[in-house]
Amino acid sequence: MIESTEIIEILLVEDNAGDVQLTREAFEEAKVRNRLHVVSDGVEALQFLRQEGRFAGQPRPDLVLLDLNLPRKGGLEVLTEIKQDPELRQVPVVVLTTSQAEADITQSYNRYANAYISKPVDLDKFLEVVRSLEHFWLAVVRLPIGA
Repeated sequence: MIESTEIIEILLVEDNAGDVQLTREAFEEAKVRNRLHVVSDGVEALQFLRQEGRFAGQPRPDLVLLDLNLPRKGGLEVLTEIKQDPELRQVPVVVLTTSQAEADITQSYNRYANAYISKPVDLDKFLEVVRSLEHFWLAVVRLPIGA
């Protein structure tokens, strides 16, 4: 379990501004200290993770929340690149997307997603999902900090 004094670095890869705001609000209510970084497409996600370009000097995330429907490079492509990269593969990736398609779920797990969560449309349920995700990934699971 993570000590409450440690700051957990979370990368949210999401192009929907409304979902970004809801996620941010839900994490702000969390008891665990976290820093939420947001990028809006797959290319930026990989640049952030590899600390390239304008993301040089940014911390390596302890957890990635990845939407599948992204501009420039889709979430499944991003997931594949993360899990094939020896420097990044141990960073947990939770797919957080509106898709409930069985093919997306199967492909995500085949590409080594650590979890797949369908975003509810209802605001209260969405906040509940983010809180549950925060509790499980940041309070229950032991993450490879600073990997």
